[in-house]
Amino acid sequence: MAAESLSKDAISEGDISDDDTTMMSEARGKHETAILKANIDDQLNRLLTQLEDLEELKDEFEEGEYDEIKADSLSQLREFQAFLEKAVTGDMTLVDEFGSAQLAIQAAISDAFKTPEVIRMFATKQPDQLRKRLASLQRELKLKNIGRELFNQQAAEILVALKKMGTELTIEEREFMDNMSNTRHLESAVSDINTSNVLSTAASEIKQAQ
Repeated sequence: MAAESLSKDAISEGDISDDDTTMMSEARGKHETAILKANIDDQLNRLLTQLEDLEELKDEFEEGEYDEIKADSLSQLREFQAFLEKAVTGDMTLVDEFGSAQLAIQAAISDAFKTPEVIRMFATKQPDQLRKRLASLQRELKLKNIGRELFNQQAAEILVALKKMGTELTIEEREFMDNMSNTRHLESAVSDINTSNVLSTAASEIKQAQ
């Protein structure tokens, strides 16, 4: 009976073709990628929420407490940035998924972007929401509910985020961007990151594959 069982097992294993093995390997790879993506999403959401809560409760902290907590939050972002860079390297799906997140994280770490809500929309690739926020800012400025300095800062963040996400800007948005002096500084700060190298490498790999 044992010999017969072994014989059946051998036949069963022999029936597994190279194509079957490849399919199982690909399925396992997709499963592992899905787990990694979910983990990245969770970590990113936690850190972005932490930034939003920190700014929202800023006035409630004691002297020095806000700076200490923010420094810790930025340290966590740097660690996550390093992890994310390693995680997406060589995986075009993840590069496409989290390229904007890498840029948004760098914008936050460099303190170029100061608006947590804009950073979140940038990181999660929400161009429509960014444009809605810009329209809201324009209304608030006309009603004199916000000052020109705050408007310029947030409007510049939004337009740079849209541009870096690859969103085609309207003529009005381009003119608006050209007229704001701080957009170049923001663009420079966001561009100073290895994401551009990752994207360039990925594009080269695609060309070679073709």
